[in-house]
Amino acid sequence: MDLKILLELIRDPRIQVAELSEALGIARNTAQSRIKRLLRSGVLQAAGREVDLEKVGYDVVAFVTIEVTHRELDGVIGALRLIPQVLEVHEISGRGDLWCRVVATDTHNLQSALRAVLRTKGVIRTETVLALHTHIPYRTEPLIGRMAAAPTRGKSEGQSPGAAARAD
Repeated sequence: MDLKILLELIRDPRIQVAELSEALGIARNTAQSRIKRLLRSGVLQAAGREVDLEKVGYDVVAFVTIEVTHRELDGVIGALRLIPQVLEVHEISGRGDLWCRVVATDTHNLQSALRAVLRTKGVIRTETVLALHTHIPYRTEPLIGRMAAAPTRGKSEGQSPGAAARAD
């Protein structure tokens, strides 16, 4: 049930507890207590919507650089989207064409995901690097905090917060 709750929270981060309980067919108090437990245990982070994948069993993190046949790029990206362990894909410059962050439950699960990548039509070769420890996790607060603290002088109506911060 906890995983179903997490899945619903990922799909709709703004879902209310009453909607969540209705969607899952559980009592409102049950949903609320499970969310609190997930927050206390650290599975849900900060605002309660980020999942610590290591705490649910995905403790192997790898970064995969993929070289592709350029005419097959869109097809490769589509195929990567179907591999559950692929968390993100970026088109890059430099060595390789795509960069992926991949998670796995163990090295056998990682090998399975990497084999799926290599079987993809258009993939020429891959290079995989394992993450040993995360020192700075994905974060946005410093950026948003900096933008919020920037003086607003000269800001015209309708101008985005980012444009105002760059103008100062």
